[in-house]
Amino acid sequence: MQSSERHRVTREQIEKTAEELKNWGKWGPEDELGTLNYTRPEDIVHAASLVRTGKVISLGLNFDEKGPQAGRSKFPPVGRFNPVHTMLRTGTDAYSGVLDARGMRSADDLVIIPSQCATHWDGLAHIFFGDYMWNGYDCRTVSSFGAAKAGIEKTKEKFVGRGVLLDIARHLGLEWLEDGYAITSEVLTECAEAQGVEVGEGDFLLIRTGQMERKLAEGTWDGYNGGDAPGMAFETLYWLQERKVAAIATDTWGAEVRPNESVEGISQPWHWICIPIMGLTMGEIFKLDALGAECAERGLYDFLFVAPALPVTGAVGSPINPLAIL
Repeated sequence: MQSSERHRVTREQIEKTAEELKNWGKWGPEDELGTLNYTRPEDIVHAASLVRTGKVISLGLNFDEKGPQAGRSKFPPVGRFNPVHTMLRTGTDAYSGVLDARGMRSADDLVIIPSQCATHWDGLAHIFFGDYMWNGYDCRTVSSFGAAKAGIEKTKEKFVGRGVLLDIARHLGLEWLEDGYAITSEVLTECAEAQGVEVGEGDFLLIRTGQMERKLAEGTWDGYNGGDAPGMAFETLYWLQERKVAAIATDTWGAEVRPNESVEGISQPWHWICIPIMGLTMGEIFKLDALGAECAERGLYDFLFVAPALPVTGAVGSPINPLAIL
């Protein structure tokens, strides 16, 4: 269903949903992990048993100047840019007789990279609800020094468990979903049933819309970074809460449907609830085409999922190279 055909979410509805789905205090007053707490050691043991062939599929884009931040968009860039990679020493230097301080011939390099420039996790300090962030912490705990609470480094032993792919585009017989298509709870349930897979507690849920594949086929990222997109309908927050998933990730820039379902003046309402209220870590810009094809060929849609964040102290997000191991 297109966003324009759906009832527009108001601020009052957002506040009501926040009260109904609020997980603050669920894991104690000092918790900084949110729904990542759902994944238990026994869940990881089970996930390891899903490795049947040892095939490894990367779900990440390469971090380079060709990334999605290069595309034109109506959305303000908020300081994000594609990675900047420069060499500090090269083979040409060595050939010319330039040696390092140890007298060695070597190459070295430097990367400048926004934490959310390509495939990444949104940390729990990324989005605020009013003056508060996850677990009721004051938003001012995130300062110019970084996040004193819920920094991404707190998750460095997480993001391992059972991955589940819901290939919405393939389920609907499409190469990709149209921009503005809202994925509802009903669609999620129907897709899971058709694929013969259950989404449950502690799972890492991946949603394929095919939008990234469309942009790659077009040869341009224009509109991808903040433009219209297929994505999660606002009401799916209840579906995710009920199933107690550990984290969710999509192949789009912002996970939720765009144009947003909200009234004018409210941007990304799904984010408002998902991260600061539910404590649900969100992944964006995942490359899911190869995984979708492999799962469809095997008729199996669960696997070992490994996608640790870089433990950058106080960071509110992290670039990653997520892996599905089948």
